[in-house]
Amino acid sequence: MSKSKTISLSVIRRLPRYYRFLLELKNNGVNRISSKGLAEKMGTSASQIRQDLNCFGGFGQQGYGYDVPRLFNEISIILGLDNQYSAVLLGAGNLGRAILNHVDFASRGFRLTAVFDINPAIIGTEIAGMTVMDAAKLEEYCKSVKTDAAFICLPKESAEPVADILYRCGVRAFWNFSHYDISMKYRDAVTENVHLNDSLMTLCCCMTESRQSNSGE
Repeated sequence: MSKSKTISLSVIRRLPRYYRFLLELKNNGVNRISSKGLAEKMGTSASQIRQDLNCFGGFGQQGYGYDVPRLFNEISIILGLDNQYSAVLLGAGNLGRAILNHVDFASRGFRLTAVFDINPAIIGTEIAGMTVMDAAKLEEYCKSVKTDAAFICLPKESAEPVADILYRCGVRAFWNFSHYDISMKYRDAVTENVHLNDSLMTLCCCMTESRQSNSGE
């Protein structure tokens, strides 16, 4: 698989969904599926699936459809799940603790090497098999241990100085749960922002729109 052109972010954001549905099909023993059949399962169109997959080479065969195990493996490669990028997590409070306990980093392409916090009551404790380190040692750690990415589970006011340290140490990828926009300051950083409040408000807006539509307003 070779990418001769830049792939749009909208296509990239759909790839994890392909991965999930193909994994389910593979686990259920499905070896072959048409673009129409996959579209019906995913609630999209066959043309959308063909357009998306053609960005990476297509993978389908005329009159046969898609080889499910092969397509699943190809999507895994495109997503880079075998890269095992080294990462650190900043902020072992409620959110950070939940992520540590419930996210399978290894199957998502990352190898978590360290967790940091500033709270003396948390430092030295163990969460999901990881011992929480003092955030004061973050720069020293990142200078001595190769770190590809950082997961920021901090309030906005704490995120900026931490992002500065990480960037100074060569980190250029961030899974960012704070409301601090890292990419505004560091344009070359790869940042995936996760705003839970925004997501919840989006749900509320969609519910309101649906209610108004159904009531004829």
